[in-house]
Amino acid sequence: MLERLVLKNVGPAPKMDLDLQRRMNLITGDNGLGKSFLLDVAWWALTRKWPRDLNPRLTSGYPARPTDRTSPARLRFALTTDAGNSQTFESSYSVRDESWTGRPGRPHSPGPVIYAHADGGFSVWDPARNYWKKRGNVDVQDRLPGYVFSPQDVWKGLDVPIDGRSTKVCKGLLDDWSSWIRENGESARRMSEVVGALSVRSEPWDVGPILRLSVDDAQDVPSIRTEYSDAVPIVHASSAIRRITGLAYMLVWSWSEHVRAAEQLNLRTAGQVILLFDEIEAHLHPRWQRTIVPAILKVMDRLTNADTGVQLIAATHSPLVLASVEPHFDDERDRLFHLEIRDGEVHLDIVPWAAQGDVLGWLVSNVFGLRQARSIEAERAIDAAQACMLGKRLENPEGLRGRDQIHEALRRVLPGNDPFWPGWIVWSERNGSRQ
Repeated sequence: MLERLVLKNVGPAPKMDLDLQRRMNLITGDNGLGKSFLLDVAWWALTRKWPRDLNPRLTSGYPARPTDRTSPARLRFALTTDAGNSQTFESSYSVRDESWTGRPGRPHSPGPVIYAHADGGFSVWDPARNYWKKRGNVDVQDRLPGYVFSPQDVWKGLDVPIDGRSTKVCKGLLDDWSSWIRENGESARRMSEVVGALSVRSEPWDVGPILRLSVDDAQDVPSIRTEYSDAVPIVHASSAIRRITGLAYMLVWSWSEHVRAAEQLNLRTAGQVILLFDEIEAHLHPRWQRTIVPAILKVMDRLTNADTGVQLIAATHSPLVLASVEPHFDDERDRLFHLEIRDGEVHLDIVPWAAQGDVLGWLVSNVFGLRQARSIEAERAIDAAQACMLGKRLENPEGLRGRDQIHEALRRVLPGNDPFWPGWIVWSERNGSRQ
């Protein structure tokens, strides 16, 4: 597991220190403050490669650079290896070489690392397939340093150059899932089970027939059964279903291939898996956002061995995601982080866990910082009404003045059952009838 990240003169803050827990770590904060950047650095710390270095088709995962090139920049991290040993590593940035330098040699093996990017791409590092070999006492990096999928690669397959030749290292969701359905074996059962566990359907996921999209296209396409059709091609499914299906495939493929490679190399399967998720709620309806984190943890328990530890590090903007983990959050194993700007600088804070009860509670908590869980217009009208009740003058963009104007604004922006109405009406009646 990843224990700690320390960044100096890298990213949006002069210094950032991330102390992680061993199971669930959720990172919140406004756009542009560094959530995705922290996940990219975490991937680099665990694999010693930047995602875009391995696949230039990515639109994210660029190598980190110093904020101020005239000052030293350092990345330091600590992790627990798959063998259970704690290791630390520090790297400094060489401006002349435009690269991160540090102690040479193979990276420490943290177990498989799966990074779900916000755009639907994935990065996978496997100690059985990507770890350096050793000949005598010499490290030989003659295996692929990782598998980095663009969104299209997830579906169509990943080709990488090996020994000067383009080699398909992953067939992709469409080919693999079609083959699994035909074989009707363990892989098909596992894929269906994982997709079903990640979705919010009350019944197990029902797979439809394998289809062709046109007479000129030989690509087999799996289909799913829905309430409105017996055969929806998976490529025509909604963004949410495609994201869930892609996630299910990458989890199944990554772990299955790890087990297969470990058997071929006479290695034991990993004792821990690290999952990195950027915008874990992306494309998901609120019903799905409410289940995604508990479902991922449950799925990994099913896929892996009973004694395999799973560490999740995820960035989120969703109050529903935080509300959904309230019954599962354990201070001894989980942690909540928040990025915010104070005094002109970005700060990363550990947030003491306090259940808020529902989404509204999370929206107005310090994590999301809304004063009211309403529209901006409703918030301003209520501010004006509260100032009026207290006999204060309040400058507001709408220029609301007096009880009548404010009342009309409230009628326009608040529903009839809004809890603000009773207090306002009582105050209005005590202070003269509205004309």
